[in-house]
Amino acid sequence: MKCLGLIGGIGWEATALYYRLINEDVRRRLGSLHSARAIVNSLSFDPLDTLVQMERWAEAAGILADAARQLEQAGAEAILICSSQMHCVAEQVQAAVDIPLLHLGAAIGQSLGRARDDIGLLCTRFTAERGFLLEPRPDYPHWRKRRIHTAAPADAERLDQICRELGRGVARPESGVELLRIAKSLRIRGARRVILAASELALLPLPEAAPLWLDDGTELHVSAAVSWALGEAKPPADFSRSTMSEHPGGPLLKRSRVPAFA
Repeated sequence: MKCLGLIGGIGWEATALYYRLINEDVRRRLGSLHSARAIVNSLSFDPLDTLVQMERWAEAAGILADAARQLEQAGAEAILICSSQMHCVAEQVQAAVDIPLLHLGAAIGQSLGRARDDIGLLCTRFTAERGFLLEPRPDYPHWRKRRIHTAAPADAERLDQICRELGRGVARPESGVELLRIAKSLRIRGARRVILAASELALLPLPEAAPLWLDDGTELHVSAAVSWALGEAKPPADFSRSTMSEHPGGPLLKRSRVPAFA
């Protein structure tokens, strides 16, 4: 098993979720006493958030690049950024190390396959407007074939508010209701799948079992990373919908075993 290096702390609750899901997925695949080889480099979110708000990208990228180099020196064999928003500097992070960066956008794309169906993206307004998460990449060039729906302006503001609350450890039941309403609005506009593409959103309790068309980007990222660490040529056929909630402390978004998009 290869060693995963996690750039975390952005915020720490999402990093804890990444770490737990990675270990649960390894246990599910290999057996009850197996756990992941992983190194976590946890940063302080507040200075990074300040730099992002001031659009001081070179400094923000430098902090994450330094974190990646430290992980590589400590023995990590691949890098994960445990924050969808900070994938805005993924290219600079990759350029700083000689090991691969396992990109969230590529993991989402691989889970959906090559079909041209519309998808919906639930994320911060920053991520939606900048478009860096799902841009065509060498490891997943197929985004050009898809139409990507994002939240309407008022809903985008509400998503930003929910993410800010979750970053401060506040998970309101009414926010779960709002999240599901916004997800359903994207379905009405034609999205066949809707992706939670802000890491914090997976921490939010939903008022009902997650529908089959709702995917958690963090779970997709974790599953792709574990597949890479275990040297699997391809992820399991149903990896985008794996029922990790069979195990104690499973995620709030429960999955059903259905075939992945083809």
